[in-house]
Amino acid sequence: MHIMIVGASRGLGRALVDGLLADGHAVIGVSRQLPADLPADQGTQLQWIAADLAAPAEAVERIAHEAPAALDAVIYNLGIWEEKAFSDDYAFLGDADEAIVDMVNTNITSTILLLKRLVPRLLGSNKPQLILTGSTSGLRQSGRPEVTFSASKFALNGIADALREGFRAQGLAVTALQLGYLNTYDGLSVPLADAAARGEGELIPVHDVVSVVRMLLSLSNASFVRELVLPALRDERF
Repeated sequence: MHIMIVGASRGLGRALVDGLLADGHAVIGVSRQLPADLPADQGTQLQWIAADLAAPAEAVERIAHEAPAALDAVIYNLGIWEEKAFSDDYAFLGDADEAIVDMVNTNITSTILLLKRLVPRLLGSNKPQLILTGSTSGLRQSGRPEVTFSASKFALNGIADALREGFRAQGLAVTALQLGYLNTYDGLSVPLADAAARGEGELIPVHDVVSVVRMLLSLSNASFVRELVLPALRDERF
């Protein structure tokens, strides 16, 4: 399969690149900058596009120009959050207006503009798939106070619903992955048991998300997963 991963340079995105490359897929990574430690000797199996989606109009045109004409799957993993998000120091009233605008442009505007250009490239596939990485912060009664980040993940759910209905007849499978707190310190090279031990059950190893994505990609054309909520086992919000 030809799979584009948006937000691919580190953390979950990088784990998806490494895992799907190992599975034999052709991967197109998208990130703000070209990573310095890209896997060597991948030939045409790995392509990278450097584009900063904080500037949506310029970035989406660059990606559209450099991306393959045909794709089988897009994994949209991009999302930024407030400087003090997920800490006791977070305060909505202290968020700078400029930072809020940047978050909305990166998390919402760029998503809509880029998918407008990528969806037509998916529709030629025998099994077109779009996987949107959401967050448990975007779920009702999530228990989180981060206003702009939560709003952008709510928006992602709306994007998924609308695309699902708009392109159902063309066979586009759209999945929203609502992820809890991730262990982004340990990549796939770290044994799963060690990665799962970090955070004492309150962090999800990226290995688990890669396993879920592999499952989604392996489904037949007759079914899809509409939404999947994956919190950490000891996340008391869920």
